[in-house]
Parts: sequence; structure tokens; C-alpha cells
Amino acid sequence: MDIYLIIVVIASAYLIGAIPFGLLFSKMFLGIDVRSVGSGNIGATNVLRAGGKTAALLTLLADGLKGALPVLAVRYLFPAEHLIAVAGAAAVIGHNFPVYLGFKGGKGAATGFGVILAVSPLIGVICLLTWLGAALLWKYSSLAALTAFAAYPALTFSLAPDSNPLSSLSLFIAGLIYIRHRENIKRLLAGKEPKIGEK
Repeated sequence: MDIYLIIVVIASAYLIGAIPFGLLFSKMFLGIDVRSVGSGNIGATNVLRAGGKTAALLTLLADGLKGALPVLAVRYLFPAEHLIAVAGAAAVIGHNFPVYLGFKGGKGAATGFGVILAVSPLIGVICLLTWLGAALLWKYSSLAALTAFAAYPALTFSLAPDSNPLSSLSLFIAGLIYIRHRENIKRLLAGKEPKIGEK
């Protein structure tokens, strides 16, 4: 496989994934830097916590699209599973460690969902429904995300057991989600994690 093509895919997907929509929309609609409130995260949950429902919804959609679009573009232009997996991983890394913000970004859930939906719509829908069910049941966005992303590799290995690159992608994204949510996990265990919508 052409190494230059892999480099272009990684760089393009990373730079798209790194666009800090949460920061942009919070400044546009709320006039604040969302990094200065709540958890300091640039994701939709913290934008909502800052009181911006419209900004949070736009952040959620945009963060999802920046995960989906690189994968869909690669799937259309260079339909190879290795490149699709690389594009998905790079987009999530971009969101988590954006060059535009000194490599201090979000936790990757919305962007990860975008990647999953683009890679496998069926698995993506199941993961979204898992998130929704967990969010309605427990009212914790972080716990809902952890539950959904635990389901992601399990579903991938069950429904596409022979797809090594995409199976590896599912493990990578799920692992990164758990690493980025380690403080949430500590707060959940301590009973100190804020529920959805709480400031």
C-alpha cells in the first residue's frame, strides 16, 4: 500500500477531526470559552452544561460529522479497509488531541459515533441506541458513552469477525474512549459525576 497515500489520509482525517466545534459554537452562541466552565471539555456535554442547548446540539452534530466525513470520503475514493480504519482512528485522535488547541481536546464520543456510523451503519445505530438507553436509565452521559463503546468492539467481532482492520479500529476507539474518560470513571465510582444537563 502506498505510504504517501496513508500519510495523506492520516493528515487529512486528523486535521478535520481536530476542528474544535465545541469551542467555536460556545463562543458564537454563548460568548464564552467552554474550556473555562464545567469540566473544561470542548464536547457537546460540557457545552450543554454551560447552558447552550443550540450550541450543544450543533457541537454534537458537527463532531459526529467530522468523524464520519473522512471515513466516507476514503470509502468512496480508496475503498480499502486499512485506509478506512486509519481515517477513522486519525479523526478521533484529532478530536482528542487537536493541534489547533495545543493538543488539548475532547473525549471523542461524538466523533467516535460518527466514525462507527460511517464504517458500519448497523453497528452505529445499535451503539447509539445503547447510548440512548443507558442515558435514559442512568442520566449520566459519560456512563452511557462507556456502555456504548464497550458494545462497539463486541458487535464488530460478532458481526464482522473476519474484518481485521475494522476490528482493530473498534478496539482502538473503545480503548481511547475509556482512557479519555478515566476521570469520569473515578467520579462515577465516587458518586460525584454530574448528570446530563447539570451545571
